Amino acid sequence: MTPLPVFDGHNDVLLRLRELGRPDGGVRAFLEGGAGGHLDLPRAREGGLFGGLFAAFTPSRQLGVDYLALMRAAQYDVPLPEPLPLAEAQAATLAMAAILLRIERASEGAVATCRSVADIRQAKENGALAAVLHIEGAEAIGPNLDALHVLHAAGLRSLGPVWSRPNVFGHGAPFRFPSSPDIGPGLSQAGRDLVLECDALRIVLDLSHLNEAGFWDVARLSRAPLVATHSNAHALTPHARNLTDRQLDAIRDTGGLVGLNFATCFLREDGRMRADTPLETMARHLDHLIGRLGVDHVGFGSDFDGAVVPFELQDVAGLPRLIEALRRYGFDQETLEKLAWRNWLGVLERIWGG
Repeated sequence: MTPLPVFDGHNDVLLRLRELGRPDGGVRAFLEGGAGGHLDLPRAREGGLFGGLFAAFTPSRQLGVDYLALMRAAQYDVPLPEPLPLAEAQAATLAMAAILLRIERASEGAVATCRSVADIRQAKENGALAAVLHIEGAEAIGPNLDALHVLHAAGLRSLGPVWSRPNVFGHGAPFRFPSSPDIGPGLSQAGRDLVLECDALRIVLDLSHLNEAGFWDVARLSRAPLVATHSNAHALTPHARNLTDRQLDAIRDTGGLVGLNFATCFLREDGRMRADTPLETMARHLDHLIGRLGVDHVGFGSDFDGAVVPFELQDVAGLPRLIEALRRYGFDQETLEKLAWRNWLGVLERIWGG
């Protein structure tokens, strides 16, 4: 049986490939599989994934903290990392963008980097994996924003101003449970300038790691639909990274979208990062998101290769098991298609244009 097509709002495979340390940047590992992680081309095909936002994320070097171990506790407050140096972030971001472009070149048409919804639809029709370049945490972009224009020309179409650490643009929501997202100040002047420039370039502004004050700053400044590529419902899991009902209502009012994060610490009522998490928890979050946003404004934002996902899902090849679980939960075929891909293409079209 052919799996339901899926477009996913967030993965960290480019970082995983870079960290393999292979001379080709992990290109063959992605195209041929067999190198672990959650995502590669063979498993994407098996699971029905036809596209998504591929993040370039620069990890913090000095932490020495095992995030996943800390987030198995009943309560936790992971220390915020120090800001990253611009040169370090730029080098890492360019390396990951280059990996994506090398994958495309070596794939002989099996992978396409996409800059428009028309590109995504054409890739889908051709049976190619449609990859959109995203940056998670804008440390690679200095306050003069010159790099933003260069990266946009290279294919950047989605940007998270912060990860869960401070930078020149604003403040990220920490990995803290239980906690409100209302932590710290909002955007700096550089952050406000970044929002306006992204609007002008029609770059998606990803709200997923912003604290609440930063979220509301973007909501006031941006004229584009609000998007959180990989976030869940704070009402069900009171994690600092999840969105309150008031935030969800604001996203709804702009015609935006929230992508369900598969990371178990943002799904479970106890906030723990544990793989023994039933798929029903994902259905409950989707139910809540649909209840606040409407069925046309919710999608998937897996966080593959960046988190612990439910064991029953396991990796991207397990997407049909998630779809079947949602079907059993009560979602009909039209709703499943909207969640799986149609809603993502709709919001990207509203932001990017045709």
